[in-house]
Amino acid sequence: MSLSSAINTAQTSLSNYSTQTNVLSRNISNASNPDYSQRNAALATSLAGAQVVSIQRAQDLVLFEKSVSSTAVASGQSTLLDGITNLKDILGGNDYESAPATLIAAMRDTLATYAAKPGESTLAQTALADANTVALGLRDASAAVQNVRLDADQEISRQVHTLNELLSQFEESNNNVYRGTQTGKDVSADLDQRDALLKKISEIVGVTSVTRNGNDMALYTADGTTLFETVARPVTFEASSGFSASLQGNSIYIDGVQLSSGEGATTTARGSLQALLQIRDEYAPEMQGHLDEIARALVVTFAEKDQSAVPTLADQPGLFTWSAGTVPAGATLVPGIAATITINPALVLSLGGNPQLLRDGGINGAAYVANTTGATGFTSQLDSYVIALETPMAFDPAAGLSSSTSLLNFSSDSVGWLELTRSEASSAAVAREATLFRSVESHSNATGVSLDEEMSMLLELEQSYKASARIISVVDEMLQALMASVG
Repeated sequence: MSLSSAINTAQTSLSNYSTQTNVLSRNISNASNPDYSQRNAALATSLAGAQVVSIQRAQDLVLFEKSVSSTAVASGQSTLLDGITNLKDILGGNDYESAPATLIAAMRDTLATYAAKPGESTLAQTALADANTVALGLRDASAAVQNVRLDADQEISRQVHTLNELLSQFEESNNNVYRGTQTGKDVSADLDQRDALLKKISEIVGVTSVTRNGNDMALYTADGTTLFETVARPVTFEASSGFSASLQGNSIYIDGVQLSSGEGATTTARGSLQALLQIRDEYAPEMQGHLDEIARALVVTFAEKDQSAVPTLADQPGLFTWSAGTVPAGATLVPGIAATITINPALVLSLGGNPQLLRDGGINGAAYVANTTGATGFTSQLDSYVIALETPMAFDPAAGLSSSTSLLNFSSDSVGWLELTRSEASSAAVAREATLFRSVESHSNATGVSLDEEMSMLLELEQSYKASARIISVVDEMLQALMASVG
């Protein structure tokens, strides 16, 4: 090897050292960045020895796609669990102290006590107070359920706005990757940014990605709707200003295609949007249906009947009434009845009513008086109310619970349905969070930065630097000796 060749080799080695050190520095400074992939300076042999020819970015497409998929699944399950937990909170804490089943059971016990001492007016007022608590509980629960729907609707609107922004940023990032790849530029940073955006998008909606020539990427939802292909596709949604039991929410459209909601407590939702739709359009309305059926059954159970030997008058609301002021016919769900149920003002003392009409009947006139003799020990009507609360009656199958059971059992079944659903969703959330953690960990192990490896490579580079510097020093000494011998 000539002296000039040795100098060239040493200079190339120092240049490589500079580039490799720069890459290692970036790796080390981004060791804790979950969106950063490790880089390596790729070397190739040349006339001057090894030479850096490219910067290679660590990637594992299979593990990355698994990570993105797990993110969407975990996000959907977590969002659903949050919504169901909000519904559960409406009924109180772990003992469901605000649930209709709890309130109705307390009212039943008070009615039984009143029936044992029908002459005591204070017991009549206590029974009315408990009945008022039942009606108030149903109205509050109904309003809270609709608030859960409204909150879900507003969150959908916010996330749709965020999704459109992310898709716009993804378009810009994808264009940078494509143009950089075409011109041979190092696009590692642009690829990191594009992957980070893809992970954020997958939290909102499930994503399937397809990489084409030139590192160009297209995105599709889990059911095949185009999210991004060359340009970002529009995601549209119109939020509602409020909800009632009979009002449905608007749909989400991606590129003109309606986004479906998730199904089941172990939800099929991929991303938070489908889970929010599930809360707004499935679970909250089903719970509202339970409340409405309980309210309807209360109006029916305590309705006054024509006491004539040959009844000719229709049943009328007794202890409980509602905005329509009638007794609903048949086992048919009446949407929104729970939101307006009250106790009959004819029984309220502060409104000029008579609480003892609960014992005697006659709220709707003389034809409905059961205690025709005015006896203070009359208990038949009170006993019939207590028995009726535990006697099977017909419920609308559309409510999703048993169509033939007692009012108390129906109310308890509603709590059981909610607790079973929440428990199943909670277990699924734990399992899916664990899957997400393992997926992210595996991808990070394959593409992330290991400080131990980086420091080891830094030591190797230091030795390479010392060797190159020594070559230059020796050549310099040889040249000086040569010049001295000829000079």
